[in-house]
Amino acid sequence: MRLPADRAFTHGGYNGLMEAAARGAARHGVSVTAVTLAERSDWGAFNPYVTAAVYAPTMGERLHAYLDDADLVVAVGTLHELAAALYYATTIRPLPVRLLGPTACRLGASLRAEGWLTESPTRPLGFLRELPDAEALADDLNTLAARRCTR
Repeated sequence: MRLPADRAFTHGGYNGLMEAAARGAARHGVSVTAVTLAERSDWGAFNPYVTAAVYAPTMGERLHAYLDDADLVVAVGTLHELAAALYYATTIRPLPVRLLGPTACRLGASLRAEGWLTESPTRPLGFLRELPDAEALADDLNTLAARRCTR
């Protein structure tokens, strides 16, 4: 998949999946922005692919830094950030949300089972997909990119 060079990849800036995704974005020449809390300097150094940083004063402003300009949200299991993305996608503006991997998919199933995530005529869930692995995410991203090109 080809990533547009004028787009930025925004993430928390740290290790694990965030670092792997940042590495992929950087490999395609996409700028990588870390968004963290200003008072949380104890979280450690950013991963080596970060090219810019945003230090938000509050968690709410941090979440807006992620969501206001996002084209897609990929969640791997952080409940607070997932809840913010789900709220944003159902009330602020359409935004594709992807639950990636077994932990995030279990979280989505649990939210559905407990009635916290329900579809209704006024809140359709067509923006939400549960993807088992990175290969499924790559296929999904290619589909999204193809749709954008035909618009």
